[in-house]
Amino acid sequence: MKVAVLDINGKDTGRKVELSKEVYAIEPNNHAVYLDVKQYLANQRQGTHKAKERAEITGSTRKIKKQKGTGTARAGSIKSGIFKGGGRMFGPRPRNYGFKLNKNVKRLARKSALSIKANDKSIVVLEDFNFDAPKTKNFTNILKALEVENKKSLFVLGTSNNNVYLSSRNLKSSEVINNSELNTYKIMNANKVILTESALEGIESNLSK
Repeated sequence: MKVAVLDINGKDTGRKVELSKEVYAIEPNNHAVYLDVKQYLANQRQGTHKAKERAEITGSTRKIKKQKGTGTARAGSIKSGIFKGGGRMFGPRPRNYGFKLNKNVKRLARKSALSIKANDKSIVVLEDFNFDAPKTKNFTNILKALEVENKKSLFVLGTSNNNVYLSSRNLKSSEVINNSELNTYKIMNANKVILTESALEGIESNLSK
């Protein structure tokens, strides 16, 4: 699969790159994509929720009424969850929502996500670029040139570039990452995936193992 390389002005440079069929043209495995996205979102959860149970409530421990003869249900503690001010029954406890996922499944999920985007013509290859200093306006001009200023976009760089990253940080609809940080959720969450030329080799190397 050959894709034209664009410059930061959105113009065709006249060059084309070959996208690996093993990464960008496989039969997508939707279940693998689902599992990888589910794991990513699960790992974002802090799991610090906590409600006090009856053993943690401050209150008297005396038996509040006699066992029999009242005509109502027996009750032994004012801290029971059935009374106002009592403990929460079956309330949330701190827990870890993460779960293990096989590396091969995660790799398959990323390749499936890239293949879905490639099939939808939502992958753009951009020549490598840099800024002399962090400036949001420079990055916004690139978004306008690529016609993605009103869309969710994911820029994947070959190496860490602090000026480009800082220039994009204030824009909610755009994200800049390295090829090593690429994951299924970010691919699927973006309307357009913009890959720089230097990122292609790293992505294919990581996913062709």
